[in-house]
Amino acid sequence: MVVPYRHEPFTDFSVEENQIAYQKALNYVKGQLGKEYPLIINGEKIFTKDKTVSENPSSRNEVIGYVSKCSEELAEKAMQAAFESFKTWKKWDPAARANILLRASAIIRRRKHEFSAWLSYEAGKPWKEADADTAEAIDFLEYYARQMLRLKDGIEINSRDGENNRFSYIPLGVGVTISPWNFAFAIMAGTTVAPIVAGNTVLLKPASTTPVVSYKFMEVLLEAGLPKGVVNYIPGSSSEMGDYVVDHPTTRFINFTGSKEVGLHIAEKAAKVQEGQIWMKRMVSEMGGKNTIIVDNEADLELAAESIVYSAFGFSGQKCSACSRAVIHQDVYDEVLANVVAKTKELTVGPTYKDNSKFMGPVNDKAAFDKVMDYVEIGKGEGKLMTGGTGDDSEGYFVQPTVFADVDPKARITQEEIFGPVVAFIKAKDFDELIDIANNTEYGLTGAVISNNRDHLEQARDDYHVGNLYFNRGCTAAIVGYHPFGGFNMSGTDSKAGGPDYLLHFLQPKTVSDMF
Repeated sequence: MVVPYRHEPFTDFSVEENQIAYQKALNYVKGQLGKEYPLIINGEKIFTKDKTVSENPSSRNEVIGYVSKCSEELAEKAMQAAFESFKTWKKWDPAARANILLRASAIIRRRKHEFSAWLSYEAGKPWKEADADTAEAIDFLEYYARQMLRLKDGIEINSRDGENNRFSYIPLGVGVTISPWNFAFAIMAGTTVAPIVAGNTVLLKPASTTPVVSYKFMEVLLEAGLPKGVVNYIPGSSSEMGDYVVDHPTTRFINFTGSKEVGLHIAEKAAKVQEGQIWMKRMVSEMGGKNTIIVDNEADLELAAESIVYSAFGFSGQKCSACSRAVIHQDVYDEVLANVVAKTKELTVGPTYKDNSKFMGPVNDKAAFDKVMDYVEIGKGEGKLMTGGTGDDSEGYFVQPTVFADVDPKARITQEEIFGPVVAFIKAKDFDELIDIANNTEYGLTGAVISNNRDHLEQARDDYHVGNLYFNRGCTAAIVGYHPFGGFNMSGTDSKAGGPDYLLHFLQPKTVSDMF
């Protein structure tokens, strides 16, 4: 019997005991900063001369770690290790593979605050956001392990007299996981363990700004009993070795989370059949969004303001699901805008590794800071700046939460993904226009509708074209197993991470008909 999946609970930091425990974890991690980390290929630790320097985005002169960079030559070594390991790993009992994930989740659960503290340092996450990231990583391991147990015996199909038919699943082969920095633990872990529990082997290329927490996860997998070569940890430059492993004829699939531009580049390269390649590579991708919360004139306006503020500014707006557009009915526009501005002015911004007093931490790095501030300047010419609009990168990369009003639906700040704490307000005359504006981007990831009109909600259910649609709540905070996550159009392949069919992307069905 498959034990039911239960979502990992979040930590209540209003409890003093939990505050003390997290601070203890932060102190422990601080004592670990500045170390060197190797590649892990076929279970072997390999230090290279060329290093990625992981910095604290809240205090950019503080080094989290020096991480070895993988070369093309070492990437080839990792590919061969994964290929050889696949020959035996694919034959493991799926229940035994699932057991490794469950053991790993138990290890992480025992060290939950420690992993969250790494996220506060390396990714700049506030305590609440870091805790949710770690909980989601645990959830992915637990959920995918149980999903594999449900799939391991295949699906019953029809047989007939003199013929027994079986429909089962087999793994694909060697794949490449390219993970993002914004959910440096959860998405990295989920996009790694889903393929391996299905029987594949993986080359893990983590984000260049958050490689240390990925290394810590590798340590957990090995401690849990993962055989050498099943996951090979190869941080490094996309131009130096990322394209190489995507192009490689041995690569069977690419599991990518990141920007639209990089995702389309990978998809184009993956579509080209290389010499010696005998399959079409599968591409599983999540590429961002331009997400909208719409509010009609029959909504709970306090709920609307709270939902917009949290969805726009949680983790400094650095979520692919973040609310970057608020489309408001003209009858309630001024009231909602004023309430959002007032709530935004109350938000605190600053270092997150010191204590739990700041709602927002930094943006990811210098490149992210410059990009967000460039969009702020664009926004000043496209709308009315209501609050925020300033940044400070003297110590860390801090941007004040920013609200623009009276923005055109086709303006750049309402069409292009900013990936920072900026939200644009747009006015609409009726519910049809609210929906039309919400749908007017090339993305289709998340959205939310705040309304007490059931007819409007049912209309949105059909007409609001996003992969994850929420009623009377914000548009962020999907939970594994509860809100399978993925979007339409340029948001990716709608692969629905944390959903009941996610593992099927890394399996191929086989029918065997036995005559007797």
